[in-house]
Amino acid sequence: MTRASKVYEYLISKYSANEPIFISEIEISDMNAASVRQQMKKLVTDSLVKRFDTGIYYIPGKSMFRSGSTLSVDEVIKKKYLMNENTRCGYISGIQFANQLGLTTQAAGVYEIYTNKATKDYREILLSNHRVILRKPYVKVNDQNANILQFMDLLKEITDISEIEGQELTNALIGYMKKREIKFDDMKMFLQYYPERIYKNMYEVGLLNGVSA
Repeated sequence: MTRASKVYEYLISKYSANEPIFISEIEISDMNAASVRQQMKKLVTDSLVKRFDTGIYYIPGKSMFRSGSTLSVDEVIKKKYLMNENTRCGYISGIQFANQLGLTTQAAGVYEIYTNKATKDYREILLSNHRVILRKPYVKVNDQNANILQFMDLLKEITDISEIEGQELTNALIGYMKKREIKFDDMKMFLQYYPERIYKNMYEVGLLNGVSA
């Protein structure tokens, strides 16, 4: 078995088609990092593996197109910044999240992410030509608080990004809280970490009367 074949056998035993493969995760006995990188290049040349971005690869799945299927940037972001194995460590914020809730029709030109993996309060990177902003969360993200913190970050800037107003906006926000089972008491313990404008915004959208300021 060639060294390239050894790497490929390792990959197909651990990864599904169109699943992000971070080269830093690959650990093969008797093969150092430099050798792994060299063999990955060979696998790319042989079209057995595709390169998504620096250090990120995937096994292409079957497709009607000759070039094969592609890897979604959302899957890369999820694995790289939103999950730490099976535990939540981050969430999408900004216009993209507001768009998901139907609060704006504006398409996000950038992924804005709060993640425990961020080492700075603000950092902008390119991920396969997609702009990504990484931010340190106000509170360390976990499975229990991720949805709460994501919602509170939305409230922090809701009046700037929402295209709907008044009772329609209030109903949309309360509806989301019910869907995610977010209660006002759940948010209380985190309010101290947020800038004061979150109180003003919550008042303007009709939510503050449910929280002891």
